[in-house]
Amino acid sequence: MRVADEYDTEVLSAKDAGEWGQRVVSSLRSSGVPERSFIVFQAQSSAALLAAVYGCLRSDLAPVVISADLSDFERDAMLNGLPYAALLRDVDVREMCAATDVAPVVLSAHDACRPVHFTSGTSGRPKGVWSGWLSVDDAEALTREEVEAWGFACDDVHLVSGPLSHSAPLRFALQTISAGGAVLIPKKFDPHVASSLMEERATTTFMAPIHLQRILDAAPPQRSSLRLLAHAGSYCPELVRRRAIACFGPEVLVEFYGSTEGQFTRCVAEEWLVHPGTVGKARDGRTLRSDEDGRLWCRAPSYARFEYWNDPEKTKNTWDGDWFSVGDLGRVDDEGYVFLEGRRNDLIITGGVNVYPAEIELVLSALEGIDDLVAFSSDDAQWGQRVCVAFVGPASARDVLAFALTHFASYKRPKSIIKVSDLPRTNTGKIDRRSLFHLLDSDPTTIERIG
Repeated sequence: MRVADEYDTEVLSAKDAGEWGQRVVSSLRSSGVPERSFIVFQAQSSAALLAAVYGCLRSDLAPVVISADLSDFERDAMLNGLPYAALLRDVDVREMCAATDVAPVVLSAHDACRPVHFTSGTSGRPKGVWSGWLSVDDAEALTREEVEAWGFACDDVHLVSGPLSHSAPLRFALQTISAGGAVLIPKKFDPHVASSLMEERATTTFMAPIHLQRILDAAPPQRSSLRLLAHAGSYCPELVRRRAIACFGPEVLVEFYGSTEGQFTRCVAEEWLVHPGTVGKARDGRTLRSDEDGRLWCRAPSYARFEYWNDPEKTKNTWDGDWFSVGDLGRVDDEGYVFLEGRRNDLIITGGVNVYPAEIELVLSALEGIDDLVAFSSDDAQWGQRVCVAFVGPASARDVLAFALTHFASYKRPKSIIKVSDLPRTNTGKIDRRSLFHLLDSDPTTIERIG
C-alpha cells in the first residue's frame, strides 16, 4: 500500500492485494475458520478491507460486507440467521493484512462466490443477497462478462468514490484488482481530492450522481485521465448529466441500471443523447421485458442467479423460472432501450443509498409514545431525496430524534420529523402519501417538528 497524495489516499496494487489477502485467509484458517464460511466485515473503506475481501473470495470464504456506521442494533438485526464464523472490524483487518508469522496459503485463480450484500424488502428488514458457491465455469463466465462490459485491464487505476460496503463500488474495485490493475481509496470522499485524481491518475471510477454533482459544483477537473466514468444508484438530473458529458466526453460517461440483486443495462452517454431518458439496453447475456403491470423482469444467466438468505418466500416471489424482478417499473421500446417509469414505490434514494420506509417505521414503532407513524421522502437539492417521518402520539419530535440517533446509521436518520394529530389517509384507510408532502409546508406553530 502506498499513499498517493497529501490527503492520505491509499493505493492498492493487485500484487499487494494478493499478498495481504493470503495473510488474512491464513489468519482466519489458523483461528479455526473452516472453508465455505461467512466472514462479516464491518469496517471503513480501506486498502486493507479490499485486500481482505479479495482474499476471501479467492479461498472459499464468503465475505459479508456491511457499513461500519451501522449501530449494534442494526447490525444484529441484519445478520440474524446468518451463520457467520467471524466478524472483523478495522483493527482486525489491518492486523491480519500486516501479519508476517502466518502459514502460506494459495489463492484460487477464480472467485468462489459473489460478496454478500444486503438489501431491504417490504418487511423492512434487510435481506442478504446470496449467489451460492460458483463453479469454475460460472466464475469464469462472471468475470468475462464484467471485463467485456467495462474493459478492465492490468493498466487500469480505479478511483473508489463510494463506500466499499455498497455493491457497485466494491464490484468495480474487485474487478480492477482481478484484472491486475490498481485501486485508489481516498480516506473519505472529497470533491477536490477526487477531481485531482481524475485529472492525472485514475482511468476508471464509479460514483452516484450526488458525487458527480459535488465534483462539478466544487472542483470540475480541467483535464481528465478517465476512460470510464460509470454512474448509477439514483436518478441523474439532466443538467448534471449534460455538464458531465461536456467535462468528460460522451464516450467516457456510462450509466447503468442495476440493483444489489443483479445488473440489467448499460448506456454510454452517446446513446443517451440519441435516446434521452433511457438507461440503455440489456447487458450481454440478459433479456429484459415488462409485464402487464409495468414491472421489469430480467432473464439472467446461471452465474447471476441469487437467493435471499433465509427467506425462501421472498426468493420464490422474485423468480419466475429464469426471470427475476426487483419490482421496478419501466418499459422496453421496440429497439430494446429501457426506460424507467418509477422505482419501487416504498424506496427512498438519498445520496445514491437505498433507504426503505418500512425499516424506519418498524424500528421507530418500538419507541414508547408513538401510536402511529409513516416514513416518506421529500425532494432535497443536495441528496436527491431526504428521509422524513410523521407520527402521532405523546412522544415529542426530539424523543424521536434521540431514538433515531442510537438506532440508525446517519443516512437513515430522519431529516424532518413532524408530530401531527392524525395522519392523512384515503377512504380505504391507507396512508395518503400524496398528502404527506403538505405536512412539510405546514405552519410550524400548529404542529411540532424538527427539520
